[in-house]
Amino acid sequence: MTKNVAVLMGGWSAEREVSLVSGANCATALKEAGYNVTSIDVQRDMAALITRLYPKPDVVFNALHGRFGEDGCVQGLLDILAIPYTHSGLQCSAIAMNKPMAKKLFSLAGIPVAEHLLATPDEIISGDLMARPFVIKPLNEGSSVGVQIFHEGDNSPVLIEDMRGASKMMVEAFIPGREFTIAIMGGKALAVTEVKTERLFYDYDAKYATGGSVHEIPAKIDKDIEVEALRLAELAHKTLDCRGVSRADFRYDGEKLVILELNTQPGMTPTSLVPEQAAYVGITFPKLVSWMVENAEFDE
Repeated sequence: MTKNVAVLMGGWSAEREVSLVSGANCATALKEAGYNVTSIDVQRDMAALITRLYPKPDVVFNALHGRFGEDGCVQGLLDILAIPYTHSGLQCSAIAMNKPMAKKLFSLAGIPVAEHLLATPDEIISGDLMARPFVIKPLNEGSSVGVQIFHEGDNSPVLIEDMRGASKMMVEAFIPGREFTIAIMGGKALAVTEVKTERLFYDYDAKYATGGSVHEIPAKIDKDIEVEALRLAELAHKTLDCRGVSRADFRYDGEKLVILELNTQPGMTPTSLVPEQAAYVGITFPKLVSWMVENAEFDE
């Protein structure tokens, strides 16, 4: 019997536009794979969303990115409705989106993390809280939204307008070197991609604008570093109890790998890294999204 799949996309986070592209891409591929697909542009009206989800689909493909769609909120609603959905469950999604908590668990599991501290916007703008270079990040955003890097010798002040009304932000030591990313599918790491960009860092535009970055797959690294990167990515996925597909991002300073974050709902746009790695190991995009649908779950 052909499955009915509802694709959730859009939302109201800072990543709305990316989510719409991911969702449309996934919906097209799912139709190509033979599923009955309904696309839902999620608005901030849960009653309307619940109405759109009746009669209940067999599976929800969650293509939402950012807050409320990636942080456990929608996952909790789908658990209540007992509708299987792609990607990770409520608890894992909430922890992965909370950068300080995820880093604490990674560290306990033996995965190297960057030194960091939490501070209010007023504390941050009063003066550097650690030696430069350092990074300022929101605690619960994705796609590099709100990220600022302050380099050694750069006397640029930190501006409170960039804090997005947050009560606290993360100040994190900047790890120089190369950036690697690894997709994990069903607990198995697929490959190591090196991400290169001519921008100051792999920011929002570098991630999603055509030509914003170059993805070298497989990364040209020593075999022992490749093996360790794959191991750490799988360990990160397991540590947070992820399911389905995730993506782990690392910096490599020439001596050790340091995890930046684990993304439980990685982008599925034409420039995204997970579909690219899947294709590299022989998995077409329709097969990738079909696997995600067939392995969807909910928490009872």
